[in-house]
Amino acid sequence: MNRTIFLTGSVLGLLAVLLGAFGAHGLEKLIAQDALNTFETGVKYQMYHSLFLLLLAQNTQVPPRNKTLIYYCIFFGTLLFSFSIYFLATNKLTGFDFRSVAFLTPMGGTLLILGWLFLGLFAFKKGFQTPLEE
Repeated sequence: MNRTIFLTGSVLGLLAVLLGAFGAHGLEKLIAQDALNTFETGVKYQMYHSLFLLLLAQNTQVPPRNKTLIYYCIFFGTLLFSFSIYFLATNKLTGFDFRSVAFLTPMGGTLLILGWLFLGLFAFKKGFQTPLEE
């Protein structure tokens, strides 16, 4: 599972860089500044959570079962949150009104929150030690 988590984090990070460049250079003349800012928010959250997954994959203190639960929360949360934001920000460029599926954004955000919450709960329950405490 660690390999899957790490690979997912790598792919999401790569896509965040590509989408960030696309937003900065390809969309700046096509969408309004507020929509571009919204698009950038999706990129930031995607990058933050791709780094989260890279670190999660390397963590040896989180039991595999718990790590799997956290991974699915973060992975699906990132997909729902960031990608729904991308579609909403570029809504005027397509023939489909993505506002009809805007409910996906808070669902994704909730999954991201749960991923962080589970990480914290599992750390508290297990009594993690940081490198400074060892």
